[in-house]
Amino acid sequence: MSIADNQVVQFHYTLRHGEELIETSTGKDPAAYLHGHGNVIPGLEKAMEGKEVGDEFEVTVACADAYGERHEDRQQQVPVKHLQGAKRWKAGMVAMVQTDKGMRQVTVVKAGLKHATVDLNHPLSGKDLTFNIQIIDTREATNDEISHGHAHGVGGHHH
Repeated sequence: MSIADNQVVQFHYTLRHGEELIETSTGKDPAAYLHGHGNVIPGLEKAMEGKEVGDEFEVTVACADAYGERHEDRQQQVPVKHLQGAKRWKAGMVAMVQTDKGMRQVTVVKAGLKHATVDLNHPLSGKDLTFNIQIIDTREATNDEISHGHAHGVGGHHH
C-alpha cells in the first residue's frame, strides 16, 4: 500500500544538517504520523508520498520546506518564570514557552534574574535538513485519528 492521505505511517529516521547528527530514532520505537495532516515538516511529508513499507531513502529538505528561514529580528524579552524546561537558564539553552498558539520552542539569547531575551526562530530554522528514512509500517487511520488530526499508539500521540 503506497503512502497517501489518512494513513498512519511508522518510520525510523536519522536527521542531519551537513555532517552534524541532530537526532535519530534508531534503537527506539519508530516515529508515527498521520499523512496529509501536517504532522511532519512539509518537505518530508511530500517525500513520503507514494512510498511503501520497506522503502529506505535519503531526502534533503530545503529550509523553506522544513522550519523556514531565520529572521534575525525575532527576539523578545520574556519573564524567566514563563520559561519551561530548566531552573537556571544560560545562553544557547532551548526552552518551551506557552503562547496563545500553544507551546513553542525558543532559544535563550541572554538570561537575567527576572527576564530573558529569547530567539523565537525554531532552532532548526534556516537549515537544510537531510533525513535517512526507513518505512516500517503503514495502515489506514481510524476515524478517531482522522478527527483528532494525528496518529495514536506507538510513535504517535497518547491521550
